[in-house]
Amino acid sequence: MTYRYQLHTHTYRCKHASGDVPEYARVAAEGGCPILGISDHAPLPDGRWEGVRMAMPQLDEYEAAILQAQREQPTLRILRGLECEWLLEFDGYFRDEILGARGYDYLIGAGHYTEFADGWKSSFENLTTAPSLLLYTRMMETAMASGLFAFIAHPDLIGCCNDRWTPETAACARDLCAASLATGTPLELNGYGFRKPWRDTPEGLRPQYPWIPFWEIAAEHGVRVVLSSDAHRPEDTLANFADLCALRDRLGLVEADLGRLVAP
Repeated sequence: MTYRYQLHTHTYRCKHASGDVPEYARVAAEGGCPILGISDHAPLPDGRWEGVRMAMPQLDEYEAAILQAQREQPTLRILRGLECEWLLEFDGYFRDEILGARGYDYLIGAGHYTEFADGWKSSFENLTTAPSLLLYTRMMETAMASGLFAFIAHPDLIGCCNDRWTPETAACARDLCAASLATGTPLELNGYGFRKPWRDTPEGLRPQYPWIPFWEIAAEHGVRVVLSSDAHRPEDTLANFADLCALRDRLGLVEADLGRLVAP
């Protein structure tokens, strides 16, 4: 068994992945996955965080690489996407330029960075207090309310910087799940966390994400989920499907209906 669709895939352009679209497409086709979404980290008009995403001039070559892969793998449906940091000031850019003029198939919302009073900081390292968790929560609630995103990537990344499950992390999870339901925006069960070094915490050794207590709350809320490998190397294109399925089934999570995006 393999993914019915795999929509979270990166290329070398983001500067922390390897390989290009044709290589990922080859692995997907050979592995029997019928739909592959390419979703490298979106460039931003002001060049922000360019050290971990493609530069704006690379968008054209990115699109050309997707076209090349489509020609090489005619039996594989390849979708054009981007993984986007949510900033309200760029709503028009995402909506009018990327989805509109360029005609991308979908966007993934993400919160790799959170805005604090003294500037933007990594969400993977700095969400360790109630106020910081609330900043992240409100940001992602706004992202979901925008209606721009097919789903939200690794919403449980708070597990990367919190050793214990606490009332504060639980409140974050409940609010994110409520926003997911209210806006109809699925949340992603992300397989990349299984491939990262596991954390040695007071509660025991565990993956950075998926963080199980988060998804227990998601299951209680009836949140719909999307299973993704979040591949940063071609060989990981279809990775961790069994792990994600086991977690989905263990908790009774239900996969989202992404409608026309993944319709035959």
